[in-house]
Amino acid sequence: MKRRIGLAALTCMELAPHELVTVAAEAGYDCVGLRLIPVAGQTLPAFHLAETERRLADTGLSVLDVEVFRVDASTRVADFEPVMEQAAHLGASEILAHGADPDEARLRLNFSNLCALAAKYGLQVNLEPMPWVEVSTVAKAKRVLEGNENAALLVDAIHFYRAENTFADLQGARMRYLQFCDAHPGRPTEVSELIRQARGDRLFPGEGALDLRGLLRATPEGLPLSLEVPVAQKLEPLERAKRALQATEKLLGSWR
Repeated sequence: MKRRIGLAALTCMELAPHELVTVAAEAGYDCVGLRLIPVAGQTLPAFHLAETERRLADTGLSVLDVEVFRVDASTRVADFEPVMEQAAHLGASEILAHGADPDEARLRLNFSNLCALAAKYGLQVNLEPMPWVEVSTVAKAKRVLEGNENAALLVDAIHFYRAENTFADLQGARMRYLQFCDAHPGRPTEVSELIRQARGDRLFPGEGALDLRGLLRATPEGLPLSLEVPVAQKLEPLERAKRALQATEKLLGSWR
């Protein structure tokens, strides 16, 4: 079974969505991930829905996921509806969410409401644990996911190994895709360094210290991979995308 491989927005964050589609197609990807909601004070490149739709049609690529649906103390779930409508229009099947509310009861309620709204558009909600937000581990994510039929766990390789997670934690978790990358050795103790590496200094798969083969063995066979590899090395977007894909295909060819 061929594993679908997508190019995540963060790998080429300087590109507008329609440009990302073109780069992904030229590099040989099957699909793309689009960031339509900024995080951490980002200013995103302009999003042109019609042009993105046209390039998807021209290239034959699909949209894997749309991000980032951050659920925090100020979240009004209804505010996400316009982006969900755009995601559905583009044929996305997945949206990516973060849990960043210290009030677990409110977080669970808002997350359930997010899932209900996503279901209206045929979207699956994927909750990604990150070590610097409240939902920091797989175990915490699984508690939030309980009772939501169109929700799944999303594991990002760098976050999995930088938090208190084990392969046993993944047992029984519903998963629809993985975010894939490699990373420098060690686990930074400063949150600022965790964030810096995650947002701009990852490594291509197989070129770092993460046990990616172990992670593949611990997750369902054939899950799509979204390559989220923002590297510090100065490379043009197409070269970055190609190297991420080539490294991943090399690793997949030998991981068993």
